[in-house]
Amino acid sequence: MSNNKRTILVLLRESNDPRPPARITTRGAGISERGLRRIPNPADLAALEEALCLKDTLGANVTVLAIGPGRLDDSIRLAFSMGADRGIRFWEHGLEGGDAVADARVLARIVTILSPILVFSGNRMADCGDDPVPALAAAATGMPCITAAVSLVPKKDRVEVQRKSDRGARQIVGATMPCTILFEEVRTPRYPSVDAITAALSASIEIWNLASIGLPFWEIGAAGAYLAAADYGVPRPDPVRVVTPDPNLPAFERILSLLSGGIKTRTGKINHLSADDTASALLRIFREEGLTAEGIS
Repeated sequence: MSNNKRTILVLLRESNDPRPPARITTRGAGISERGLRRIPNPADLAALEEALCLKDTLGANVTVLAIGPGRLDDSIRLAFSMGADRGIRFWEHGLEGGDAVADARVLARIVTILSPILVFSGNRMADCGDDPVPALAAAATGMPCITAAVSLVPKKDRVEVQRKSDRGARQIVGATMPCTILFEEVRTPRYPSVDAITAALSASIEIWNLASIGLPFWEIGAAGAYLAAADYGVPRPDPVRVVTPDPNLPAFERILSLLSGGIKTRTGKINHLSADDTASALLRIFREEGLTAEGIS
């Protein structure tokens, strides 16, 4: 890793901010994203910090890659302010509707063009959990892929990685370079200085499209998806509340009644009686419930 021309490619993705407030509304047959805040995926920032530490100690070059629309330029500029050397954003309108296989095809092609010695990314997405795209891209390019990594030690032509194992255990594995490593959210990303943030605003971001990587349009997006979406289901915008099911109904009918909108909240009843009438009413209730001894009046 002492060669300055060796490049580490870091994949930066965005995730929906899980912290409130967030509003999800339905419009027709789809879900509106209005009100959702998007942030750089925290595990990807931890992977970027790993790459920047290798740059500081071993002189590697760090290239960040974002696949998506123009709003991802902010994530790339954040990486520039932290110390990244090169930023690339790939976008093509035909990417919508693709699955993990189609997205991995794009990533694998970019990795083949850039030929990095290491590919870093986060092991999980903050809003949806595991993302198979980096691992599928590594398989398509013939790279080893190590998941759940917590630390890395570079050797001459290989790396030793400590990764999470079952039940909190740790495991040390090795792989030859080039390889893909997916990091857990362990390292805390560095906080850039004001001068670095200012300089990142004018940094040049390379914009790539299908012509840049030489992929035909039918291999990306919905056309290149391995699993096509057959139908979509959205939450009911205004659930209808129903009365408590009749206990005399069959169990299946009661379940259907509950699933159709919920149980109506039971309301209490307040009776305004005198002290003598209240005592008489309570005594009657106790007798009906069998809580009084015989012969008590």
